[in-house]
Amino acid sequence: MLNIPTYILFFAGFVFFIFLGIIAFLFIGKNDELNQSRETVEKMKKSFQALDDQAKLIVQTDLELNKAQEALDKRFAGLDALQKTSRLISTSLEENEIFRRLDQSLMAELGFEKNLILVYDDNNQLNCRVHIGFSQEDTKYIAMNLQKEDDLVSAIKEGNTFSSINSPLSRREIIVRIFSVENFVLTPILTQHGCIGYVFVGNRSNAEPITEGDEELISILANQVGQSLDNAHLFSEVFRSRQELESKVKDRTKELEGALAEVKNISKTKSEFISAVSHELRTPLTSIKGYASILMTGKLGEVPEAVKDRLGKINIHSDNLVKLINDLLDISRIESGKVEMNFGRSNIGNIVENVHDLLTPQLRDKNIQWEAIIDPKTPETLLDSSQIERVFINLVGNATKFTPSGGKITVKVEFDNSVIKAELTDTGIGMKEEDMAKLFSEFYRVDNQINQTVKGTGLGLALAKKIVEAHQGKMGVTSKVNVGTTFYFSLPIKQYFEKEK
Repeated sequence: MLNIPTYILFFAGFVFFIFLGIIAFLFIGKNDELNQSRETVEKMKKSFQALDDQAKLIVQTDLELNKAQEALDKRFAGLDALQKTSRLISTSLEENEIFRRLDQSLMAELGFEKNLILVYDDNNQLNCRVHIGFSQEDTKYIAMNLQKEDDLVSAIKEGNTFSSINSPLSRREIIVRIFSVENFVLTPILTQHGCIGYVFVGNRSNAEPITEGDEELISILANQVGQSLDNAHLFSEVFRSRQELESKVKDRTKELEGALAEVKNISKTKSEFISAVSHELRTPLTSIKGYASILMTGKLGEVPEAVKDRLGKINIHSDNLVKLINDLLDISRIESGKVEMNFGRSNIGNIVENVHDLLTPQLRDKNIQWEAIIDPKTPETLLDSSQIERVFINLVGNATKFTPSGGKITVKVEFDNSVIKAELTDTGIGMKEEDMAKLFSEFYRVDNQINQTVKGTGLGLALAKKIVEAHQGKMGVTSKVNVGTTFYFSLPIKQYFEKEK
């Protein structure tokens, strides 16, 4: 047996153990690398899974965005079509034209294949005014069967809109059965008189379903149709009323023209009669006055005092009659345009002063104060001074008559914007408003205590107003009982200066 030295065996064992250590070290290192690789692979698997999930989410989001974009594009297209439709029907005031403009192209732009507009007639029967995608037989069937559904019709008339997305199952089945359309909107046409009909739109079952936006869109369209029909009916009523009013105005105008012609003829006849009678009365009155004057002078023999007294009364009454006749003739001439105004440059302040001088005795007898306020800027103007003097005489005489003793009469003249304005104010008994409305009528006399005791003709104020109007002026009056009265008139002067030039 071979005897191997111990150190060799020890060395060999040491080498063997070193070799085993190296092998073990190498094996452990490979195992760590393998574990790291496995961990890396797991991490990569998780990353790829996350990327896959994100990709799926992106694809899903993109699909939803595309769907939302399509819905938005459809909504915009519908709104644009609705605006176009609303503009077209709102610019028409004729009912048939409104329905004609709701044609197929416009309804197609709203995104619906089928459309019906049903409107009640005067007999409360539904009539089809617009039908797209339905035949004539279909519309008759729909109108007839829809009217039979009392509960459904009552619900719609209350303002409810029914669609394929919000209707109760029972109502939805009825509408689908009547219209034979799965996707629909049925909404009322409301006016100020209530529900007058219905708007229906729909698509086939294989088309896109109705949305809440579609429902809102059709409700707006129905409201616009209702407003347009309201406007058309209102215009029709206004137009008819206008025609009736024009007819009545024409008839009334003819009546008024006839009445005016008759009034003019009566006025002309009255003026001619007054003129003729006045002329006929003037000659005998002149003779009566002349004979009375001759008798009073005693040329035909001595006249007793009692006779003279009565002749004096005849003379006075003759003068009053002559004045009445002259006033009547002047009014008649002014009304007929036969009177000639002798226009000349005159100072209205001088006219007022002359009238004051003339009537001073009457003013003094009643102790009436007189005040004349003449605007120094009042220019001379063209007028008939004798006629304007008659106006002042009549107004001052009237004021003197109705102003108690110790009262006051004020004459005010001013110049404003090419117009002379004159006012005569007294502190007399005044008059009621109903008397002022008739004051310038011929022969009208206010019913008061003074007029009951003092006789008059009732022509003075009427004549004064005619004279002012003949000068293209205006006259009026204001008064208050127991306070006083103010007569005022205006005389435009510009036109007369132009005539003189």
